[in-house]
Formats: sequence, C-alpha cells, structure tokens
Amino acid sequence: MLELVFANLRVRPFRTLISVIGVALGVVLVILFTGLARGMTNDVAKRAANWKAEIVFTRPGGMDSMSSNAAVNIAYTAKLREIEGVSSTVPVIRYITPDNRGRWGVRQIDGVEWQPFADMNGMTIVSGRAPQANDEVIMDEREMIDNKLKVSDTYELFGGKPYKITGIFSPPSGARIKMSLAGMQEALQTDKCTYILVKLKDGADVDAVAAKINEVLPGNKINLTRDLVIDAQERIPGLNTFLRVLVVLGALVSTVFVLLSMYTTITERRKEIGILKSLGASTSFIIKVIEGEAFMIGILGIARRACVGDLLFSHQQTI
Repeated sequence: MLELVFANLRVRPFRTLISVIGVALGVVLVILFTGLARGMTNDVAKRAANWKAEIVFTRPGGMDSMSSNAAVNIAYTAKLREIEGVSSTVPVIRYITPDNRGRWGVRQIDGVEWQPFADMNGMTIVSGRAPQANDEVIMDEREMIDNKLKVSDTYELFGGKPYKITGIFSPPSGARIKMSLAGMQEALQTDKCTYILVKLKDGADVDAVAAKINEVLPGNKINLTRDLVIDAQERIPGLNTFLRVLVVLGALVSTVFVLLSMYTTITERRKEIGILKSLGASTSFIIKVIEGEAFMIGILGIARRACVGDLLFSHQQTI
C-alpha cells in the first residue's frame, strides 16, 4: 500500500506541491506570529528583570501594558521612604504609543530622573551624557542600532516634536527611550507619575514591607517586581486570545488545503478506484491509500516548515 501512496504522489507532482505548500503555510503562520508575540513578552520580562527595585507602587491599573495613565502623586516618594525597610524611591512616568515606524507593536518612553534611576538599577551611560533639558532623550544600544541613530541626532516624539539624543545607556531596563521626568511631565501636561520604584534595604522582607506599604498607604496597587517578570504575557491584553486565534487559523488553512487535495484525488480517480475494486480491493483499503496520501502531504508540509523555520532562526541570529 505504501508504494501505491508514493506512486500517486509522484503522478501528480504539481497538486502534491501545492498541497504541501498549503500545509507549510498554515504551520508557518502559527509559528511566526506566536514567535513574534512571545518574543515581545520575553523582551518586556527581560527588561523588567533589570529593575533592581523590589516593589512598584502605583494606582490600580497603572501597570497595564497599554496604559499611559499618570495618576500617582509625586509626594508619595517621600512617604514611601519613611516606611521601615525602604531604602530609596524613584518616580517614573510612562508613555505608550503605537509604533509609527512601520513595525508591529507599541513604543514606550520613560520619564525619570536619570541619576537616581541609574544608581538604583545599576545602569550607566556608555556614550554621551544623561538628558538635562526637557527636549533631550537617551536610548539603549538596541534602539540606536534598530533606528540607525547616533548621539547628537534628533528623534521625533509626541506627534513630531524633535528631541536631541544625548547619550546611550546600558543595560536595557524598562523603556528603551528615556527622558527627564520634568520633560515628560511637560510633554503630557501633568505633575504626577505612572509608578514609583521602591528599593528595599538589604535583608528587608519584601512581602512584609509590601504589606506595611499597603497598610500605611491604602487604596493603591503594590506590585512585586518578581511577579511582573513572571506574568508579562498575561499583562498584555488579549495576547492569549490572539495566539489561540492564530493557531485555529493556521490549522484551518492547512485542513482546507488537504481536504481540497483529497477531494480532487477522489474525483480524478473514479476510474482508478473502479479498477482497484474490480481487482478485489476493499473499500477500507482504498480509504487507507487516500488517508496515507493526506498523511504524507502533512509530513512533507511540516518538513518544509522546519526548513523555513531554520532559515528564519538563522536570520534572526544575525540581527
């Protein structure tokens, strides 16, 4: 029976090739978009892991991935430092906007006082200097490379306003673009921040200090940095639903191609099926031959997807 399956595939090479490509296309769609989505969440988690602060103090909803809400009073920074176990605090204002550079995703910008933020998170300026004026920004190395920029270039933000790039920081932490807290507040016309990073003293119990903050300053949201790293995927609205839809779509595309191929197989082979039956072939034997062709097309489609996937992976490694 196996010889008959391979013979049937060889007799109609064009139809077999189209069917294989259809299966491969469905699988590639699933892997490509799933990889993009998971790559984005892993990148967010990696940069969040570079925060050395153990606690992120904000208002409810302030840490939603698509939120640019600045609702935390800056006065909380001093109140938090008064709590036992807290070493330092740094207010951060976050601005999120759709990426208008033809890329898939969003662009995030942080407004911080650079030196306190850098001291807390172990970051340095590897080239240039920190932003001082309200129209200056710094970027991490990846952002500079992706946009083919250099120190002293200008970069448009907030609907076309030019900002001067004054430095490059490392390692990446939070947003890839940072400006002064005052500059961000001026651009967004607010005197508040999005969240406050809270660094604890050596040996302080994170859970105990978080409970104390919640007791002293009730009605706010206390996030532990370790949890933000773990649930990066869950914090992106609709991501899991998006991935499930892609999986169903890819499976549907592959199934339609295979079903179409098998339908064509049956309609083209009425005479052949009649000859097989006249030679004593049972109905189950004929069905097994057709199912065997479908199975082989699926295997070839997956193998073709594997080749494409290896090429994509090798290309990604060179970026």
